[in-house]
Amino acid sequence: MKISFEFSGGMELLFGNEKMLTVDVPVKDGSELTLGEVMAWARDNILTERPEMFMKGNTVRPGVLVLVNDADWELSGLDESPLADGDRVAFISTLHGG
Repeated sequence: MKISFEFSGGMELLFGNEKMLTVDVPVKDGSELTLGEVMAWARDNILTERPEMFMKGNTVRPGVLVLVNDADWELSGLDESPLADGDRVAFISTLHGG
């Protein structure tokens, strides 16, 4: 399933300085892909450094906004949000040094 990722607010530093990536995420035949599965796949396959800055347990760390097709993931079911081919998932860090 094709999923487009967008990284900003410093998240791109954890993903090889890539701001946008479109990838094919494997799906088991007949099963639905959830946002939680896609986040775990991204952590295991495209994250280049500091996984502790991206996820804590099975979800994103506090301070990371997650948008699915420009809508807050809290409106669609958090990590249980179903994804479809061509969806866009954005990770935006709200944590900045000062």
